[in-house]
Amino acid sequence: MVPAIRKSFNKSFTTEKYQSFLDEIHNDFPGALDFRIAETPVFINKQLGDEMIETCEYIIDKILGADFIKLTENAIPTDDRVANENAHPHFMAFDFGICLNDDGNYMPALIEIQGFPTLFAFQAYYPEILQKHFTIPQQFSNYFNGFDKNTYIQELKELILGDAKPEEVILLEIKPNHQKTRIDFYCTQSYFGIQPICITELMEENNALFYMLNGQKQHIKRIYNRIIFDELHAMKEELGTCVDIRKKFDVEWITHPNWFYRISKFTLPFLEHRSIPKTRFLSEIQQLPENLHEYVLKPLFSFAGQGVIIDLKKEDLLDIKDPQNWILQKKVSYAECIETPDNPAKVEIRLMYTWKDGDKRPILLTNLARLSKGKMIGTRYNKDKDWVGGSVAFFEQ
Repeated sequence: MVPAIRKSFNKSFTTEKYQSFLDEIHNDFPGALDFRIAETPVFINKQLGDEMIETCEYIIDKILGADFIKLTENAIPTDDRVANENAHPHFMAFDFGICLNDDGNYMPALIEIQGFPTLFAFQAYYPEILQKHFTIPQQFSNYFNGFDKNTYIQELKELILGDAKPEEVILLEIKPNHQKTRIDFYCTQSYFGIQPICITELMEENNALFYMLNGQKQHIKRIYNRIIFDELHAMKEELGTCVDIRKKFDVEWITHPNWFYRISKFTLPFLEHRSIPKTRFLSEIQQLPENLHEYVLKPLFSFAGQGVIIDLKKEDLLDIKDPQNWILQKKVSYAECIETPDNPAKVEIRLMYTWKDGDKRPILLTNLARLSKGKMIGTRYNKDKDWVGGSVAFFEQ
């Protein structure tokens, strides 16, 4: 989206450079990269970047509002509510699609928000490797607020470990070594010394949690949580009996699971902003809009785009038995804004925040990007395409 830089990058691109870049990742983490990495980063000019950040800060103001907890009480399914909820999430992410406004200029449109960690460790590792193989203009950075790789890792370390030793902290997932994002778990382990542990490996004793480390039972003081309950429910039979993490344990959650629901699609109907598409709970709509093709229907309690209905028809709405668990959102039309050797690509930018205990507000640290040439962002919509997949944006400073 910075034409001169895009032209220069595309001109200097070679498949040999790209393959060398991928080879370094594969050599560092053999067999761990299980999603496609795009051939290019994204370049964002200052005006567009500032618009995204201003939108995030508006949402943060809403989250800090005195009534936010009350507004989002119904966001947490009764069967998924976890004890010992803390005052705020430690991680947040804001997803923006890049679109065109009525004047033909690029604008951000909020897609989703998450009170949940994403690829925070991988986004420290991957941009550094990228910059070894491709030239990035000096006035552009993937970090914000004066952070660089070293200070970024230090910030994450302080947040995730706190006062605990690395062996007293775990990254909790479901079958972590089989997750598509497992390379992020291995980066987390490399930077902070904490183990990725499957929920089936947890042991409970009184109100404490343990796991086995080097043949010894190790007490867990802090959990860097990556478990999503939707996936946990889907795999219940396969996993068998495991610790019920909803119970009250003497453990600190980073981030507490309840915030996955509070800051989510459930929050969107409470937001009104020029960069946020109009969103309503399906159960609160008295009369359906005639122009349904301009809307998208999303389930509240799903992830990774599952269950989303893009090409919406009236009969789709009539089939919904639990309208309180769905939102109707004005459709966002992504701009084909990234020039590639064949068809232009669309892009989604995720701004990534952390929130330390004691801080008044979260702070923006870094980002990731995802490129697509399909109907939606995601692997299933971009099969057999190139210049698509995971990426990072470099913002004009």
